[in-house]
Amino acid sequence: MKHFIALRDYSQQELQLILEQAFLLKSQQKQKTRHRLLEGKTLAMIFEKSSTRTRVSFETGIFQLGGVGLFLSSQDLQMGRGEPIKDTAVVLSRYVDGIMIRTFAHETVEELAMHSSVPVINGLSDLLHPCQIMADVMTMMEHSPKPINEIEVAYVGDGNNVANSLVYGAASLGYHVRIATPPGYEIPERIAEHARQIATSTNARITFTHDPAEAVQGCDFVYTDTWASMGQEEEKQQRLDDFRGFTVDEKLMSLGSPDCKFLHCLPAYRDMEVSADVCDGPRSIIYDQAENRLHAQKAIMAYLMT
Repeated sequence: MKHFIALRDYSQQELQLILEQAFLLKSQQKQKTRHRLLEGKTLAMIFEKSSTRTRVSFETGIFQLGGVGLFLSSQDLQMGRGEPIKDTAVVLSRYVDGIMIRTFAHETVEELAMHSSVPVINGLSDLLHPCQIMADVMTMMEHSPKPINEIEVAYVGDGNNVANSLVYGAASLGYHVRIATPPGYEIPERIAEHARQIATSTNARITFTHDPAEAVQGCDFVYTDTWASMGQEEEKQQRLDDFRGFTVDEKLMSLGSPDCKFLHCLPAYRDMEVSADVCDGPRSIIYDQAENRLHAQKAIMAYLMT
């Protein structure tokens, strides 16, 4: 049995298999053909963080595959009142066929998986966001004529869970990524080093800089995320000061390739991390990206739960 906690846990071939399934499921949905691959299966969905895309995409996805999703907020669970994560994991494993969790501490995901006898999916933690990156890779493949191992993506902004997983995705799948963060907001060195080690088998190029222009030069996609994630609201003013010069605007986008596209995992704060004219302009593919959460996660659930 496998969990889906970090992209680093999967080989290039495994991730490619999941992506192929995601494209197949998307195509079948467009043709109004649905395969009930998870007929009678139940997914427990634990939310310690509020959500729009994660909840709707997982709940819709499990339904379209023939199963049932159970929304469990931390306020509804005994886990929110201090019950050990082990007890929650063991008991839920006896009720359901899979568990998805969207939480703060990455250690919560790892402990849940340690004690669960059914697959656990990391819907988001403060360290990693692997489901998002699978949707991102789908979107880049749809919007680029290049094979995945030739795609170049620049990430401009906070070295957060999205950046961490984008780096792991590059290492495992072979696309090239350049990460531009302000000083003090780099991704953890242990993740950077681990990704470099994995990348030796896929020939991915992973580079880091403090200069957004250097990262974006000639790239196929420019990606950013909010500067202050949930739980970081008290740091917002400091971050606004520290991230000055890191807004993705038309001037920065013009440094990419002629067909350069814009990515954002949403929610987006226009005229902060991205200018409104870029976010809502012709280069933006953020809604395709958001839709692909549904298809990518259906493929992940099917891979783990069948």
